[in-house]
Amino acid sequence: MGGNSARVHVSRLIEDGDLLINDGYRAKNTELSSTGLPFVRAQNVNNGFRFDDDVDRFPEKDLQKVGVKVSQPGDVVFTSKGTVGRFAYVRPDTPSFVYSPQLCFWRSLNHKKLHPRWLFYWMHSREFFEQYSGVAGQTDMAEYVSLRDQRRMHITVPPIDRQRAIACILGSLDDKIELNRRMNRTLEEMARAIFKSWFIDFEPVRAKAAVRREHPKWTDEQVSRAACPNLKPEIARLFPDSFEDSELGEIPKGWATSTVDEEFELTMGQSPPGETYNETGDGLPFYQGRMDFGFRFPKRRIFCTAPTRLAKRGDTLVSVRAPVGDINMAIEDCAIGRGLASIRHKSGSRSFTYYSMRALESQFAIFETEGTVFGSISKKDFHRLAIVALPETLVAQFEKLACPFDDAIERNEQQSGTLVALRDTLLPKLFSGELRIRDAERIAQRKV
Repeated sequence: MGGNSARVHVSRLIEDGDLLINDGYRAKNTELSSTGLPFVRAQNVNNGFRFDDDVDRFPEKDLQKVGVKVSQPGDVVFTSKGTVGRFAYVRPDTPSFVYSPQLCFWRSLNHKKLHPRWLFYWMHSREFFEQYSGVAGQTDMAEYVSLRDQRRMHITVPPIDRQRAIACILGSLDDKIELNRRMNRTLEEMARAIFKSWFIDFEPVRAKAAVRREHPKWTDEQVSRAACPNLKPEIARLFPDSFEDSELGEIPKGWATSTVDEEFELTMGQSPPGETYNETGDGLPFYQGRMDFGFRFPKRRIFCTAPTRLAKRGDTLVSVRAPVGDINMAIEDCAIGRGLASIRHKSGSRSFTYYSMRALESQFAIFETEGTVFGSISKKDFHRLAIVALPETLVAQFEKLACPFDDAIERNEQQSGTLVALRDTLLPKLFSGELRIRDAERIAQRKV
């Protein structure tokens, strides 16, 4: 790690008051609620935090029971039970949460001795990996790294100036990745809001119906202009100005009910023979089942030289078993296994397909609870998913609006992938001393 680094026992850092290591609060089910601070488990952690709407919460009135086991900015989080080896850094803007027993946190109490963000990157180093992986599988049950094991570790601590420099270099890359993630979330929320307004709440139709009732003799153009001032006239006129009954309830007049398999091209995945898989990049990228945490586009992991079922770039990927309803998008041509379905609207639309599937998430969840062992949905089951069939002219207009959002999301994801690869290349070289600080700074500045 460079000159003047000192190999220190973690127990000494704890004794000297420089470091706190602890695990989460063992909450009873009766202590959890639907309000309060998120009660964060391992599934909520992976290079960041994801607080789903259905996450358990711990009432704020009972926080005195938890003590120090509430997150603080600068905490380094380590999943130590079951799924061992996930990490996250608690940023200043990360919402406060309560740690569960599946998690451990390392908290620097002396920033002049241990820089919190450097500590986070140290957890990604070989020194930490070799220590925790050496004890994780010692039990006959699920992997587990106890507090005792963690407190018996050692850590090579460089001078604080070098810690700050490493944290700054790697942190600048992670900050840009986080900014891209937030931008993407905002872009997707904007596109989803348009989809919901047009195709779920039927707001333009409702507005035109209200104006039509008030001004029955107005022309269609006058009604469209008055009811939808924020829509281009060529879009506003595509919406009817009244409703009619259907098996799905009230829908815009002239539209029809249909099913997913009738409106979309659907390819169910099928796993090829085992000998066709590899991790070297030979063949097509192969995806099966649940995609990566927190990403619209899945990461390449496994490749297949003899694919049987294919998805095209831009197809929406839906997990169809254990769990049902995870939704991603193919960033490239790929092969899909039996855990996935590839879907594309028959008009060829990419964005409309993606947001249509996101709008069906609550219906997919029904299949998740129907299985006796685990949830699943078959090609036949997609016929049970009733939807409103839309005029292709309106689908095309939505596509024009949403495509720029999705193009920007894709560019941001691709840039983030490049930054992740650079960070993962720089990190071991900085910790080993192979790469000088100033050289690493120049490399990072060119990319951010």
